[in-house]
Amino acid sequence: MRIDWDIPVVMDDGLALRADVFRPVPGGRYPVLLSCGPYGKGLRFEEGRPEQWRRLCQDHPDVPAGTSSKYANWEVADPEKWVPHGYAMVRIDSRGMGRSPGYVDQFSPRETRDLYDCVAWAAAQPWCTGKVGLQGISYSAMNQWQVAALNPPGLAAICPWEGAADHYREVRRNGGILTNFLMRWFENRIPKAQHGIAGRGERNPVTGVLAFGDELRTEEERAASRADLIAEIRDHPLIDDYLRERNADLSRITVPVLSAGNLGGQGLHLRGNVEGFLRAGSPRKWLELHVGEHWAHFYTDYGRELQLRFFDHFLKGEDNGWDATPPVLLNVRHIDGTTTFRHEDGWPIPRTRWTRLYLDLAARTLTPEPPAEDQCLDYRALEEEITFCTVVSADTEITGPAAASLFVSSSTTDADLFLTLRVYAPDGREITFAGANDPHMPVSQGWLRASHRKLDPDLSTPWRPFHTHDEAQPLAPGERYGLEVEIWPTSVVVPKGYTLALTVAGRDDGKHSDPLDRPAEVFGGTVTLYAGKARPASILLPIVPEA
Repeated sequence: MRIDWDIPVVMDDGLALRADVFRPVPGGRYPVLLSCGPYGKGLRFEEGRPEQWRRLCQDHPDVPAGTSSKYANWEVADPEKWVPHGYAMVRIDSRGMGRSPGYVDQFSPRETRDLYDCVAWAAAQPWCTGKVGLQGISYSAMNQWQVAALNPPGLAAICPWEGAADHYREVRRNGGILTNFLMRWFENRIPKAQHGIAGRGERNPVTGVLAFGDELRTEEERAASRADLIAEIRDHPLIDDYLRERNADLSRITVPVLSAGNLGGQGLHLRGNVEGFLRAGSPRKWLELHVGEHWAHFYTDYGRELQLRFFDHFLKGEDNGWDATPPVLLNVRHIDGTTTFRHEDGWPIPRTRWTRLYLDLAARTLTPEPPAEDQCLDYRALEEEITFCTVVSADTEITGPAAASLFVSSSTTDADLFLTLRVYAPDGREITFAGANDPHMPVSQGWLRASHRKLDPDLSTPWRPFHTHDEAQPLAPGERYGLEVEIWPTSVVVPKGYTLALTVAGRDDGKHSDPLDRPAEVFGGTVTLYAGKARPASILLPIVPEA
């Protein structure tokens, strides 16, 4: 490869970000695959995330095969796997991170404009054909949605791999309930990768250059050079202008899209990959759904070859049959951990049999008809959970989004609902799946803060209620309210004789446990569920028959 290190890429305000460019040795022009992120373009994957790298190579020996891995970097593609196929790879440290100076403000309009300028710069280089594709996982996928909506010159295709599209509903607040993820991520990742660490940071193993800049700045100086993301999360409990400018207008995306989601990505990226696919304005878009660890299939032959076909078609113009690929590429999960791959013609799958099961509060079952008599059932929100079950009478595939219609009251002015869709074996053992960041994920999950029950009538569907989150509507203690709860997409085949269950609770295992967001005096009350013909509490499931 030809490698140019630390190339300055000048932004519209005059600040220069730093890019590494990997190109084929023969002179000429090549399409570009570009990524921009905060983790340090010169930090080797094996050094920055040693445990993840060890497990990735152990579980997927095809990942280190055919490469020295010395250019492998966290959540972006390995140039040694791509440059030989006739691509130029461009990696850029985002503003204020790695070797790029400046003020750090993650996912802000400033950072999105930077990525816009980076795409335009790459497209104009003499070694580029004028076509740029965006590629990367998580952070380097999330910002693809943002910049693609601005349609920068030269952008020809995007592949957001496990990347959220909604900074409120998916990243900061599930159903209006604050998640701990982004705050912990900010505390654990950003200060240690921010520009200005000098000799205290790691070095590029090839060049020996400090991965996070040659300048040594004090902790106070660096803190003053980054936005306080944790404070911003707390300061914006509802969707306002600050959040609207961080959420892309997905309908403005016109370039081809391959959106790759992880069925085990509950609570972060999965919903964004599905919503991004559904709402992107591009007429040429595909949704791929896989399983396993968050980063794995981006690097495996399965994921790399899939991306290669997509980019070869749209960046090189190769007639490789990609245009004939059906819009949904699905890996259906089985309880033994295997998957079955197949194509589908849309999402939700067009032949879905939408099936409603009703909660019987007295028997704690899920039934085809609502109970004849009115029922109510109390639970202490921070101490108890209630599970409703049904035994399936035949092998049953559940693939797609789900939703619950519940009727509740609270002894306080609010209540947080945590819904979990589960499967149990005949011996009572819960069946879990390897998730993006959790090796024991349930079938699916949903969340809703009762005061955020307001729906968007234009975007809501029976199977995917869409909450506005633009105002809080407190509960009157003891008064009954109807709630529509979104349950994130899933895919699983439930064998005959196994139990399908819905758990309703007022807490989880700690992912939504911020005490400032969930004070016990408000969210630790008694919640009452109601059911019966007058209030048919239910769950709507996507049952998919064989084609």
